[in-house]
Amino acid sequence: MDDIDVIAQLGDMKEIDYRNTLAIASLIELLIDKGVLSRREIARKAQLLDNMSADEIDRVGGR
Repeated sequence: MDDIDVIAQLGDMKEIDYRNTLAIASLIELLIDKGVLSRREIARKAQLLDNMSADEIDRVGGR
């Protein structure tokens, strides 16, 4: 029974992850389409955040 619960939870998590990814991609595309941000700006920010530690990201978020 526990194995089935874990498999079901993994399936739910995959669905949530997919929907979150779709929402983020949609927002990014809208911001680019409206000229608010460029793909280059998004790529630079993603690279910057990828290179930061979780503590550094928390400090930036709490400006």
